Amino acid sequence: MEKFDVIIVGAGLAGLATAYTLAKEGFEPLVLERGDYAGAKNVTGGRIYLNPVRGMFPADFWDKAPLERPVTTEIITMLSGDAATSLRFRAAEFAAPPYQSYTVQRVKFDRWFGNQATCAGAMLVTKSRVDDVIVDGGRVVGVVAGGEELGADVVVACDGALSLVAEKAGLRKPGQPQDYAVGFKQVVELPEKAIEDRFGLPAGEGAAQLFMGALTRGRFGGGFLYTNKASVSLGMVVGIRDMMDGQPPVEPGVLLEEFKQRPEIAPLIEGGEAVEFSAHVIPEAGYNGVGKLAGDGILLAGDAAGFSLNMGLTVRGMEFAIASGVIAAQAIKRAAEKKDYSAGSLSAYRTLLGDSFVLKDLATFREAPHILDNPRFFTYYPELAGRILRDIFSIGIQPKERFGPTVRRHFGLADITGILKDGWKGRKL
Repeated sequence: MEKFDVIIVGAGLAGLATAYTLAKEGFEPLVLERGDYAGAKNVTGGRIYLNPVRGMFPADFWDKAPLERPVTTEIITMLSGDAATSLRFRAAEFAAPPYQSYTVQRVKFDRWFGNQATCAGAMLVTKSRVDDVIVDGGRVVGVVAGGEELGADVVVACDGALSLVAEKAGLRKPGQPQDYAVGFKQVVELPEKAIEDRFGLPAGEGAAQLFMGALTRGRFGGGFLYTNKASVSLGMVVGIRDMMDGQPPVEPGVLLEEFKQRPEIAPLIEGGEAVEFSAHVIPEAGYNGVGKLAGDGILLAGDAAGFSLNMGLTVRGMEFAIASGVIAAQAIKRAAEKKDYSAGSLSAYRTLLGDSFVLKDLATFREAPHILDNPRFFTYYPELAGRILRDIFSIGIQPKERFGPTVRRHFGLADITGILKDGWKGRKL
């Protein structure tokens, strides 16, 4: 069978970062992508943090990349049935280059990234689905794609959260519903000036807004809205277990339509044209969901390795995918120098990840999935904030009482006990 240095399954951020880095080191990696082009099947909410990965690429790499708007404004919004409480933050340092994060559209970015990888020397084959791995003597020696057997010294699985390649290679078992969420979004086109006016942004700047509360009907998850240059990315993430078990049953599309019709959202997208709808599965287990990352002749990177982090106020994944791809390439280079592609040799990958922000940040926030898996965050707290602020801002015919008694009326013993328990548990964040 035809033999390659490295076969990378999936032309997402992890796969393309692996291919680009290897090609720059003189390898000839093959990237197999089932979509029509790199980015055709890749979905994200729409924000990438650059500081952790900026130094992994040439100095002008990110200047040339088709990024959207630098995020200078952060907005957190809690939604109850009929009220909304928001915190808006802007800092001058976020509005000055080099910007710490940008919004991004994966269709544009991944296609450009794929071109960078092929220009560096990688081979990208699209419309090619990998159906199986080839194992010889307990070692992965290639893949089966389109009925054709292709050999490689190393296979890198970058085929998403439900990685078939990782399962076929025996590095992981089928996941549990509580360890995953489904993300779904629409891209709504709007004039640039309309975006800046509606979000109160200076020209060229962007905003990232996260939502929690009534929009998920009590289920684990939340919403997001990111401003692109001439569109907004609007969507939701809901835990798969809660989508399966939540009562009454509801389709994800129904939740999104309800979200779009809320008075906090509808004016922001009014007059816009929905030009894209997409959905995908997201790993939500965090550090505790990271299992074996290397086997004989195989590595896992990106979502396939479980590298995603929901910290409540921020959601991260793209920089983990890119960094893990670069580090996978570094581990493969070391293995090639020794001509040893065993699990022991490739275990340098996990060591390198452990020295990087990837596993360090995941470990720091390892308790986040357990802390955030609390129905009170999606029901009680948004309702409580709405009730308290409604009373504070209400002016009636009776004399107005002081703020202290107004707030205390909303806290019984059970409320205080619950809040203390949540606070004690949340200290680990």
